[in-house]
Amino acid sequence: MTIVFAVSVGLLMGVVFGFALEKARVFEPGMIVGQMQMRNFIMLKVFLTAVATGAIALAALHGFGYVKLQPKAALYSADVVGGLILGTGIALAGACPGTILAQIGAGYRDAIFALVGGLFGALAYSYSTPFLAKTFLAEGGGKIILTDLIGIPYWQGALALAALIVIVLVVLERATPWRGELGANVDGDRR
Repeated sequence: MTIVFAVSVGLLMGVVFGFALEKARVFEPGMIVGQMQMRNFIMLKVFLTAVATGAIALAALHGFGYVKLQPKAALYSADVVGGLILGTGIALAGACPGTILAQIGAGYRDAIFALVGGLFGALAYSYSTPFLAKTFLAEGGGKIILTDLIGIPYWQGALALAALIVIVLVVLERATPWRGELGANVDGDRR
């Protein structure tokens, strides 16, 4: 695979993702806050759909030998602490790293502040990495792949995950249909 092909595919996937993000209205701050408050599940449905689609694509690409998986080592403490910090920031800003640029493109001026804050956070993290590497946050369990633990090929595990996610999506959609979740306001508040 040439670099030009890889970049072209990446750009095309970015356009498709951006289009889906905009059509699903998942980039809107009220939608994000509504998900964080567990009042609106459209964002969860969109992202679970993306995970299922990605699992199927990776199963095919890995199965046919086009990609080699390179799992990252699990750093449990860092993942929990980082996830809590990121989740708090998402809930406060009404934006996540994947939606900030879409918000800026749609004219949400306050998203520029979230972008600048995220860039400063990344800069602060890069300078604090040597210190953090000496703390409990750097301790982990090594590279863990569920399919290796249970002794099945990756493609089977990925397809099983995708099937499980589809079942969860069907149940979630029946419990909270997306058309009803849009409500009068984007965040699901029907007042």
